[in-house]
Amino acid sequence: MIEHNLISIITPVYNGEKFIEACLKNVIAQDSPFVEHVIIDGASSDRTIDIVKAYQQRYAHISWISEKDKGQPDAMNKGIQRAKGEIIGVLNVDDYYEEGVLTKILQIFKTLPVPSFICGNCNCWDDKGILSYVNMPKNLGFKELLLGEHTHPFPVNPSAYFYHKAIHQMIGMYDLKEDNALDLDFVFRAVRKAHVYYFDELWGNYRLLKGTKTVRLMESGGLDFVQERIFQHYRNQLSWPDRFFVFIYGKATKFLFKGLNDLKHLIKAMCRKTSHNGK
Repeated sequence: MIEHNLISIITPVYNGEKFIEACLKNVIAQDSPFVEHVIIDGASSDRTIDIVKAYQQRYAHISWISEKDKGQPDAMNKGIQRAKGEIIGVLNVDDYYEEGVLTKILQIFKTLPVPSFICGNCNCWDDKGILSYVNMPKNLGFKELLLGEHTHPFPVNPSAYFYHKAIHQMIGMYDLKEDNALDLDFVFRAVRKAHVYYFDELWGNYRLLKGTKTVRLMESGGLDFVQERIFQHYRNQLSWPDRFFVFIYGKATKFLFKGLNDLKHLIKAMCRKTSHNGK
């Protein structure tokens, strides 16, 4: 039974003993009585579940299962099926929320139609703990997101977006075939059916850590291929005029962005050379 005014935070995890305690503490620190934290463990062989059990004995809002699964999309689907809340949030084990975000999210959803999808800003941290950039997906329209990251940034991490569980009744569950792009695929499907809203506020923190699935895919050069495949799949669902516009606009902005980036590097190189010659 769905509980209104309850937000279900789903954390899929496998051998995450290094991060699980901080993840649990981050949700606890939100200090909201209207939050449940659902841990979906893929039969970890480390101390992940021992840590979860210890916290679950002290905090009633924590629940968990531990069993083999078919990958992260399967774990997410299990979490959604177990979730009691009307609102869903996803917190990967190595990411975290800003202080007080979940109380704010609950207040926002009281004013929104069902189903809604909302997104804020997300800090993106590198492996050394240095802030790389802030993801600010200001335009969440389906066609606008397809225009490309240089002009219409895509939501990069679920720590900065939340949605009504009812969305899954309209679009289905996470696709088991999209283990490397489940978030990307989900967002495209969600924004086509839901009422979408962007809030210019910092909500989430995304850590790109060495050894994680996404970073391994980036290092192998496979991430661009996976993402382009998803983008092309949804471009093909546009009408021919829109598809042509998106294609031309995307190529033009990518070319312009590359040109401006090359010019920036050239200016920096000239400045360094001028500085060196002036010594």
